[in-house]
Amino acid sequence: MEQKERPLILIANDDGISARGLRHLIDCVNQMDLDAEIYAVAPAGHCSGMSSAITVNGPLHLIEHPDYEGAKMFAVTGTPVDCVKLGIHAALPRIPDLMLSGVNHGSNSGNSNIYSGTMGAAMEACMIGIPAIGFSLLTHDPDADFSETTPFIKRIIATVMEKGLPKGVCLNVNMPKNCVPKGIKVTACAEGRWTEEYQDYTSPHGQKFYWLTGQYVDFDPENPAGDNYWLRRDYVTVTPIRPDQTAFDAIPALSTLLD
Repeated sequence: MEQKERPLILIANDDGISARGLRHLIDCVNQMDLDAEIYAVAPAGHCSGMSSAITVNGPLHLIEHPDYEGAKMFAVTGTPVDCVKLGIHAALPRIPDLMLSGVNHGSNSGNSNIYSGTMGAAMEACMIGIPAIGFSLLTHDPDADFSETTPFIKRIIATVMEKGLPKGVCLNVNMPKNCVPKGIKVTACAEGRWTEEYQDYTSPHGQKFYWLTGQYVDFDPENPAGDNYWLRRDYVTVTPIRPDQTAFDAIPALSTLLD
């Protein structure tokens, strides 16, 4: 009888190879009855807000780190998407069966997923045809307590491993902080935007510079169709995301104007 290959799982993030959330995700997979090979390929430094950026004007280095709980660990001197692309090219023995991103320190709900390096990595894997899930916890605390997220992460991974995902779709999972979540809600992204405000500063040498601040503005906070509504009520939210951003419903109207 032919021996079945062990599942191969690639894990990346945007918080860097040393992030606690990355290790928590490895721990969650190890606790499942998967007998999986795990490769973690993460940025050498912090790469939040990188979205789907790739390195095109310089070399990339793949740096092997000591294994963590049986997982092979590699750092990349690039972006989260670089980690997926280079990890598959140079570190993994074959295309992975599943790609996981996170657990991110901070929210990727609403339109934050557009800017997110966590989701950039997941969407890159999705475009390759690999089932992919991005996980985020709603706190930027580097020492965050991820323990209450464990059963939800394991349930979502197990479901995707068993059932798969629709073609061209990955999952954006956000989890509330400092509580036992009440359950899971499958939702759309909340409608809103970041205010994109900047704080003005002057260096000791008299040179003016700016630092991004701003805050998220929810356009319809009481709309239960959006993820933020349920996150505020201590639910885990799961939002299906398509890397293909074609507005198919707008094609007929534009065709009458331009074709």
